[in-house]
Amino acid sequence: MQKEQILDFNRRLSQCNRGELVVITYDIFFAYVEDAKEALASKDHDVFKTAIHKAQATLGRLIATLDFQYEIAGRLYALYQFSNRELSRALYENRPEGLEEAEKILKKLYIGFVEAARQDTSGPLMSNAQQVVAGITYGRGELVENFTGNSYNRGFFA
Repeated sequence: MQKEQILDFNRRLSQCNRGELVVITYDIFFAYVEDAKEALASKDHDVFKTAIHKAQATLGRLIATLDFQYEIAGRLYALYQFSNRELSRALYENRPEGLEEAEKILKKLYIGFVEAARQDTSGPLMSNAQQVVAGITYGRGELVENFTGNSYNRGFFA
């Protein structure tokens, strides 16, 4: 994953609500799948293996947050487990078919979660994070992000 992507995910995570958190987790998964595809194409097995493991860890986070009080959680669990097995298959076969199958399944779920996040009107999860204001200022043709709020008074007090 590129450093720019990591910074973007960090910024998005600091500003998101519960619905957006799930969408961002899916976006992180897709970024790792893309990394795995690129590593496979360039025949870099170590990077491929690392990307697969990170994608599986991201799936693990999605599984860990399922609330089994709801019927749909069982169905999502089965899809996540199948996708995890497909990632493992891609790793031991060293072929992209498992990656593509897992990505195809999760893309369909992603569409639903994006719509659910759009309807989520709850506030941000992090209440003491800096606010980000983005716009074209002082940069010639580039996006400049400005942070507002108290940067000196963030975190825990002892």
